[in-house]
Amino acid sequence: MRVVVPFDARDPNTRLEPALDADERRALARAMLADVLAALRGTDRDLEVRVLATGPVDVDAAVTVDDRPLTPAVNATLAATEEPVAVVMADLPLATPEAVGRLLGPEPGGTDDPNEAAGVVLAPGLGGGTNALLARHPDFRVDYHGVSYRDHREAAAAVGAAVRTVDSFRLALDVDDPADLAEVLLHSEGEAAAWLREAGFAVSAADGQMRVERE
Repeated sequence: MRVVVPFDARDPNTRLEPALDADERRALARAMLADVLAALRGTDRDLEVRVLATGPVDVDAAVTVDDRPLTPAVNATLAATEEPVAVVMADLPLATPEAVGRLLGPEPGGTDDPNEAAGVVLAPGLGGGTNALLARHPDFRVDYHGVSYRDHREAAAAVGAAVRTVDSFRLALDVDDPADLAEVLLHSEGEAAAWLREAGFAVSAADGQMRVERE
């Protein structure tokens, strides 16, 4: 199965600007990408993983450089094949092989595949986005603007594709805001969490509220 991991190699995670400068944001983005690639490698699936990057990036995976916005770049990949394609965002540092496996389903010919009847499988983000998906229907196309989880359900219905939603804590957190860094520190031991700790970030609690502080 082909898996595409979109990655902004130029100016990633701009909403983290209150906590990180541009070089730090790029370093954290690469660490999160490494966590996602490790989760994909850890599955028991035979996957053809390709990073779809806006510029050159040195990673342990095949890379296609496409400087178009996210939606047309991903749709070009979907249009190029009638085989199933999964799209997993690069800013999911809590992703695990087990969580990704729930999205992809077992190997073809396996038993009890809950995704088998679905033309589109969606893993929604906490803010209404789509953090990962599996497109089985050849006519399905993405639209990552606005509330994309709702829009993707509508797009699937428009082409007659049945939809299944994967309810996954590990795939629901995409790192957008400084507050999200606390979840990474609490729930991950991957490269992104290690980078944050080395950069001086830690979780604290005061007045019953969790926050991230930097030494």
